Amino acid sequence: MARSMDMVPLLLLCMAAAMEGAAALHLALPERERAHVGEHAQRHPEGEDGQGGGHPRRLPEEDGHGVPFGLPRRGVRHIMQGLLDQYTLASNRKGLDMVVWMTDYFSERVKNLIQTHSIQRHWEAMNEETGGLNDVMYQLYTLTVVNLRCTYVSNPDKSCFLSLQKEQKHLTMAHLFDKPCFLGPLSLHDDDIAGLHVNTHIPVLVGAQKRYEVVGDHLYKDIATFFFDVVNSSHIFATGGTSTSEHWHDPKRLVDEIKISSNEETCTTYNLLKVSRNLFRWTKEVKYADHYERLLINGIMGNQRGTQPGVMIYFLPMGPGRSKSISGGHPSGLPPKNPGGWGGPNDTFWCCYGTGIESFSKLGDTIYFLEEGEVPGLYIAQHIPSTFDWKAAGLTVVQQAKPLLSTDPYFEVTISISAKGDAQPAKVSVRIPSWTSTADAMATLNGKKLNLTSAGDFLTLTKLWGDDTLVLQFPINLRTEAIKDDRPEYASIQAVLFGPHLLAGLTHGNKTINATEHSNDGLTPGMWERMPVAGSDACVRATIVVDTYVVDSTAAEHGAAAPVLHGPNVTIAPFDRPGMAITNGFEVKLHPGPEALFNAVPGLDGLPGSVSLELGTRPGCFVRAPAGYSAGDKAQVGCRTSSGGGDDAAFRKAASFTQAAPLRLYHPLSFVAKGTERSFVLEPLRSLQDEFYTVYFNLVTAAADS
Repeated sequence: MARSMDMVPLLLLCMAAAMEGAAALHLALPERERAHVGEHAQRHPEGEDGQGGGHPRRLPEEDGHGVPFGLPRRGVRHIMQGLLDQYTLASNRKGLDMVVWMTDYFSERVKNLIQTHSIQRHWEAMNEETGGLNDVMYQLYTLTVVNLRCTYVSNPDKSCFLSLQKEQKHLTMAHLFDKPCFLGPLSLHDDDIAGLHVNTHIPVLVGAQKRYEVVGDHLYKDIATFFFDVVNSSHIFATGGTSTSEHWHDPKRLVDEIKISSNEETCTTYNLLKVSRNLFRWTKEVKYADHYERLLINGIMGNQRGTQPGVMIYFLPMGPGRSKSISGGHPSGLPPKNPGGWGGPNDTFWCCYGTGIESFSKLGDTIYFLEEGEVPGLYIAQHIPSTFDWKAAGLTVVQQAKPLLSTDPYFEVTISISAKGDAQPAKVSVRIPSWTSTADAMATLNGKKLNLTSAGDFLTLTKLWGDDTLVLQFPINLRTEAIKDDRPEYASIQAVLFGPHLLAGLTHGNKTINATEHSNDGLTPGMWERMPVAGSDACVRATIVVDTYVVDSTAAEHGAAAPVLHGPNVTIAPFDRPGMAITNGFEVKLHPGPEALFNAVPGLDGLPGSVSLELGTRPGCFVRAPAGYSAGDKAQVGCRTSSGGGDDAAFRKAASFTQAAPLRLYHPLSFVAKGTERSFVLEPLRSLQDEFYTVYFNLVTAAADS
């Protein structure tokens, strides 16, 4: 507690600067610069990029000559990290030399700022994104040695032993970016983070984690642990991610946050993954590996549009009837120029492009963790197909995962461990996820059944490994999870998950969720469209499901490329509403009558492979395309006349359709949810591209059958 109280004076100073805001900044600037900031406030009353406050997003500093200098500290930090990686990963000494030079330069700037103005001015500047400069400075401190110190011992020959002396100014620089008005309250277990800019502060927290690792200050381990608990208990979406409009808001009020589409900035996901990873490394607690798994699957894997390189998103919407294709756009509450929808491969480079691309480049960095000791240990934290060369134990570990299907109640993992030459006894610990149950789980080693511990723990085996195969089968089920909102009227607003996979219902529209409304009713059926683009929402609307029909096996003999549907009592369902049916009045009903039956007959145009749909209750009347149709026109019902002639030829053409391959297929992890007014297709959120979806549903208890 004494360590925490020592931080209070700095904490109060930093809070005072934050409360004074732009006014404090104006007082510290020359007259001409106050005018400049005032003009900026008039042009950008909400701040640049939608940030609150009438001042530039990057606070101006002054160098020793009084010249204003806008310091993009976050960019500086990323450049430094890249150069350090050049040194630590590629042994390029120039990378380290450049970081040392940059640190010396910026150390002088910070020193001049504090001496010329005050420490308060420095803390004030940290109210903008610094990108975790403390993190990179702590890393640098571990790499730089200024000299070797000779410490003499009491012995006759006056010999000494050498010790390394670190560069203390790098440590001082790191401490100066441990933002006290953020870390101080957390050290006192104050959970109020509402109003803070998320990606300004999570990198500071990651730097605090590095302080614990480098300096051994346990206060910062406690801060990181408490922070994780605060975010996960009050500010987290079902994806495992956080932030709305780049900020934290009131705790346990997420129903209000999903009313706009600027949820879960990719940069915050990238940095929150670091927090979970570090906590797992320290504690070996499964809950942190579980969170990493959920956030990686739901918050990263779907942030690139399919396999298109360079097409990524800034925000991941969590509200009803949303789409990644229009995320963060107006009227989300942010200015129209704020990053929204999918970016372009050649004309977009938001901050979330850098963190998003890096996230895909390091998919393998949190699968395996080594533990030093007399018996080497390996923790398998993620079940991702991969191969690991375990040099310390002389072993090769190959992990394979059986593809998941919605019809398969088990997630199966096979781990093959083989020795390379002279192997030694080793300990292998495999994560048993919290989302499973060990009641029906099974684990075998070389075919012999093993006893499993509880879910949320590790299965640990120590032996002399040779050529062994470990197979685990984890039960995986559907479950619901309430939104982080403690108001009683929203207790029924819940998300649906299959193991760690968040499922989203294919819906359309933008209705606000409240205690009584259900997710929207979808599109009016029968819209006529040109060929949709793959992955678009139009593919969902243009694909139908046909049931209760007979395939014409002779169609191929008459030139058809594929079997053609043929027969009476055919029902047609929209792709996104299985179990429902389209009526001859082009309505979609949950429990339709005879008005939803059609007769599939050979195409009236007489062409091979074509088909016409006759209304079951109105013989001679058919579904037809409108004359000279264009996108947005509705399909029609028309009846043949007995007059024949040119009009009949045009009708026969308009009432004939070609059966084609579906533009949209169901995902292997698809499920059907039955609502009070409609049914829904649930698919993994990560798999969706431009489709409109709903993550949180108003779940009601079905009445018992009488």
